[in-house]
Amino acid sequence: MAFDSHGFTKKQLGLHRPILDGKVNFPLCLAPMVGLTHVALREVIREYMPADAFTIWPTEMLNSRRIPNENLVTTPETMRAPHETGLVPQILGNEEVPIMESVKRLIEWGAEAIDINMGCPVQKALKHNYGVALMGDPSYAAEVVRMTVKNATVPVSVKLRAVGSTKEFDELLSFVSGLRNSGAAWVCLHPRTAAQKRRGSADWEQIKQLHKAVDFPVIGNGDIQTADDAKAMLEETGCDMAMAGRGLAARPWMMWQLGEDLGFASPAGKEGMKAPRTSEEEGAEYGKCLLKLIHLSRQYFGDDLAMRKVRFFVRTTSVWLLFGNALVGVCAKARNVDEMIEGVQKFFEGPVEMSPRTELRQ
Repeated sequence: MAFDSHGFTKKQLGLHRPILDGKVNFPLCLAPMVGLTHVALREVIREYMPADAFTIWPTEMLNSRRIPNENLVTTPETMRAPHETGLVPQILGNEEVPIMESVKRLIEWGAEAIDINMGCPVQKALKHNYGVALMGDPSYAAEVVRMTVKNATVPVSVKLRAVGSTKEFDELLSFVSGLRNSGAAWVCLHPRTAAQKRRGSADWEQIKQLHKAVDFPVIGNGDIQTADDAKAMLEETGCDMAMAGRGLAARPWMMWQLGEDLGFASPAGKEGMKAPRTSEEEGAEYGKCLLKLIHLSRQYFGDDLAMRKVRFFVRTTSVWLLFGNALVGVCAKARNVDEMIEGVQKFFEGPVEMSPRTELRQ
């Protein structure tokens, strides 16, 4: 059994197949989420990355029809910190000219890969035949990958949804094979159908079957709320990486926990410290993360937009907190950023408990 430099088997670590030419050495990444996966949240999560770890970092979903005419430095969805590495912006599109122009601009902006969204189930995407709608048209989906690869000098990946059940696996495999033949470097599978959205459980068996059947990297996404969930997905499915969405947004220190479990070095500035593990430790850490997010959001977005983004973050992630609804109220009532900071500080003056899981699906 082969061991890596951290003393763990490759099976435990994932990354059986190289991503970004082998630069990626950490088997967990953040999911692209509208309204959440922005520079401020990425900055908060990066502070918990093990010092010797490298993973990929998404953006929010970007419309290829808009990117060519946007200022990527000042547009909130494409703001980035100068030191950010591993950026893999996600685009939504189905026409070659906008894709060509978007890819060129994003590579100049610093993209190390381009991700194509074929998993967005919202009606607007369906109407325009992009997002998950492309999964109903395998030949055109493959063509979208081909036109993206043709215009890119970096790897191109695809994030997609599941088929209806494992009985329809041949359909999924045929679809992914078309993407592979068109040049996709890896795929990320969220094994829920478009109709499920975030309801029901993710069918990890589809991730396992897909990874066994193809010869390029497969990232698994769905129902990862804790570091233990990430390890379970890597072990049970054999996938190359796990991707976490709202669970990682709520628990940025999940990166630290997983790194600790896998033998990576502590995050910079946290040498000799242990990752928070108990419900109260995690509750206190959530408070620290939220205050950091407020300050960073103000820095990047200005007060008004910062307040809107923080309120959305709290509504989305406070479900893991005991009395999280009260925190939502604190942020909603704040009339400015300073009041929001004061209210959050007061809320976390006493012990706050955080539960490992919520019924909200990922």
